[in-house]
Amino acid sequence: MADPLGDYLIKKGVVGPEQLQEAETVSTSRKLKLQDAIIQLGYATGEQIMRCLAEQHDYDYVDLNNVPIPPAIVELVPESVARENAVIPFSEEDGKLRVVVSDPLDFETFDKLQFILNRKVDIALSTKESILEAINRNYGQVDGESADSMLQEFTDTAIDFTETEEDGTADEDDVVDESSAPVVRLVQLMITEAVQLRASDIHVEPFEDRVRIRYRIDGVLIERDSPPRRLLSALLSRIKILSKMDIAERRRTQDGRIKITAGGKELDLRVSMLPTSHGQSCVMRLLDKDNIKVGVRQLGLSEGDFRKFRNLIRRPNGIMLVTGPTGSGKTTTLYAALNELNRPDRKIITAEDPVEYYLPGINQVEVRHSIGLDFALIIRAMLRQAPNVILVGEMRDHETASMGIQASLTGHLVFSTLHTNDAPGAVTRMVDMGVPAYLVAGSVIGILAQRLVRVVCTKCKQPHTPTDAQLETAGITAEQAAGATFMKGTGCSHCGKSGYRGRLGIFELMTMTAKVRELAFAGASTVEIQKAAIKQGMTTLYDDGILKALQGITTLEEVFRVSKRVE
Repeated sequence: MADPLGDYLIKKGVVGPEQLQEAETVSTSRKLKLQDAIIQLGYATGEQIMRCLAEQHDYDYVDLNNVPIPPAIVELVPESVARENAVIPFSEEDGKLRVVVSDPLDFETFDKLQFILNRKVDIALSTKESILEAINRNYGQVDGESADSMLQEFTDTAIDFTETEEDGTADEDDVVDESSAPVVRLVQLMITEAVQLRASDIHVEPFEDRVRIRYRIDGVLIERDSPPRRLLSALLSRIKILSKMDIAERRRTQDGRIKITAGGKELDLRVSMLPTSHGQSCVMRLLDKDNIKVGVRQLGLSEGDFRKFRNLIRRPNGIMLVTGPTGSGKTTTLYAALNELNRPDRKIITAEDPVEYYLPGINQVEVRHSIGLDFALIIRAMLRQAPNVILVGEMRDHETASMGIQASLTGHLVFSTLHTNDAPGAVTRMVDMGVPAYLVAGSVIGILAQRLVRVVCTKCKQPHTPTDAQLETAGITAEQAAGATFMKGTGCSHCGKSGYRGRLGIFELMTMTAKVRELAFAGASTVEIQKAAIKQGMTTLYDDGILKALQGITTLEEVFRVSKRVE
């Protein structure tokens, strides 16, 4: 009888006993498969685990990124079957069709495939991610129609929808026939394609002569094929119907949500409509629940900062602030901290505007300004609920900041965010909001500033030697450069020819030491606080980014893009 997976991974040296124990705990608490927990904790890659599973169950492992599949083989399995079951045909021999799957124990799917295809099926293994990418690469279609052919259909045959921006009323044609209109399929195609490309946002932007559609992938906007300008009205009407907005309202901003299944995932889309001079601009933000399953360990904190951060969030009271611009990963960091603290013996309440992700076991309250339910009111009410931990979405005014501080001084651990450029700037920002310096110094226990940098693609990365000018600009010494392993992606199908895939945080963690507290109490400037914090061991955002570039995780260009050197 084969060893259980955990024992087998230890035997093969993929994980250690302590790592396995932690993964088993995470697996039980989050209801994950053991292999998924190990991957989330960063102890092994999906490929390492899949190779071990293949060896353990006596199957072949196939690297789908490097092997082309003949079109004649691909045609043997309908695309709908491939997508629904996350399988792809690979080769045929002696009447047997070899199919690549990601779960060696999913016998129900194997039987179903044999029945549907009416032939014997042989199994090989690969990671689910590789299989889905291979499906997109080899079929290149959604619902039996390619993106190109669908857009061509719109260009040739779509109805000329009348736009009525002036008077704010909707034509009958604006109410899209959901059963037949090509616009319905276009919206579905856009969302499905965005999911497949790992996009975080879909932007539909009207201009005088065209409609521009862009996806934000790894923080960078990529332009896609655009539909004809005359389809704008119908396109927006369809999105409004899905997000339960008023389709007749064109002059005011609107917000809504869409729940949809795309690419085998259940997704929440947060939709925003903004009137512009050429029509309404729409942004759909894709909220993928997998993004918040990340633990504190996977955020990208250095070993020293990880230990400090973990100690801070285990304190019984005080304020822990996370700072950075919009889209810098603050929500992910805060949710990772809450997940770490989310145990049956703790009561956690959050006040958010809006609630983006729903966390099991945590009481989440959404701000509703229309009825006066703002941050300050929610904090007052939540304190009567006897919580241990409080999350305030953002400290944006004096009243919210004061309430948060009062909560921390009465024995609660408070998490919140601020929009500042660095960690030391958060102290002076709170004083600027009207909070007395002595209260800031007495209640804040730590401030974490962060940005997101793109990670070099693991499939096409190559050793890279920066120029002397780049090294000098970056402030990297000859000794540091000699011991570094600089990497750069050449561009492949895995990363969409960009050379990057995925993102990781770079951080600046300032703990409120006695010296920093003293300066904060005295109302010192940001520069003075920063100098004292660096002297006491704080790594700046820029320096943390450079360390990750020296390790080959990201590139110098990425570090320059999101942070600046402290002189």
